[in-house]
Amino acid sequence: MPLVFELCPGRMVGGDHPCFIIAEIGQNHQGDIEIAKKMIKMAKDCGADCAKFQKSELEYKFNKRALERPYTSKHSWGKTYGEHKRHLEFSHEQYRELQKYAEKVGIIFTASGMDEMAVEFLHEINVPFFKVASLDTNNFPYLEKTAKKGRPMVVSSGMQSMETMRQVYKTVKAHNKNFAILQCTSAYPLEPEHVNLRVITEYQKEFPDIPIGYSGHESGINISVAAVALGAKIIERHVTLDKTWKGSDHSASLEPSELSELVHSIRLVERALGNSLKQMLPCEKPCHDKLGKSVVAKVKIPKGTVLTLDMLAVKVAEPIGVKAEDIFQLVGKTVMKDVEEDESVTPDLV
Repeated sequence: MPLVFELCPGRMVGGDHPCFIIAEIGQNHQGDIEIAKKMIKMAKDCGADCAKFQKSELEYKFNKRALERPYTSKHSWGKTYGEHKRHLEFSHEQYRELQKYAEKVGIIFTASGMDEMAVEFLHEINVPFFKVASLDTNNFPYLEKTAKKGRPMVVSSGMQSMETMRQVYKTVKAHNKNFAILQCTSAYPLEPEHVNLRVITEYQKEFPDIPIGYSGHESGINISVAAVALGAKIIERHVTLDKTWKGSDHSASLEPSELSELVHSIRLVERALGNSLKQMLPCEKPCHDKLGKSVVAKVKIPKGTVLTLDMLAVKVAEPIGVKAEDIFQLVGKTVMKDVEEDESVTPDLV
């Protein structure tokens, strides 16, 4: 049984607990706090468990030359990358405002801390868990400092190797047992042939004592639903109000109708997964009683006859006789009274 832990107050993940669904708002809010609030409400209305953002302290995430480089993409909000990122970055006060709004509408609020100072701020405002973005997964000083904060962690694994992920596991585990790893491929949008859902199974073998999940950037919902069928305990998907908006993440994001369908489909699959005990269920009894086959006499069998297999057949019978799978157990037994041809062979006759 994979490790079960409390990711948020009152919300367990792993084991038989429901998949935890993260609506990754990221920076799809266009730098507009009112749009951000609408997206939080949308995530709640669609049934997601968590609305997640991305928090950066830009001077700690980028060096000066990275912030000063020209940014001429059609998705740009400024002439330089620094201007672009500043447009999309909410202040500390705005984050507190968004956190209060999420609490008001009744959805869990957190963010990826995109640098160590951002993690310090998120710790200060008491987010329930830290999300580690793929770009920081091999940043081991960051991982260690974040793990030492003592909050649960969810770690994406885009752009990493299994060898690196083994080291990630050991680094976090040394300081914090409450964490999960997500299979992820960092491409936007993600083509199906690059998803590699089988990595989920490999992670389950490599790290059997932590929950494994999936962070997806593909189009549509089918692949994410399949991840749940493979045992993913956390699903993270980018969300948007409009895929045509400016920004490179929108095309790989889910609009409200898709997020609602994803949540519905995941909950349906969880019901369908059931348990691993194979047995005839009560709901199958009507079908069994109507069409289930049992043993009948292939020929007339006089009282006192020792049964052989060539005397018996399997048919849908009325009344129901000895179960079809028990036919071989009848061989060598003696009938207690005459049995007519095509008559059910019931347990009391032998």
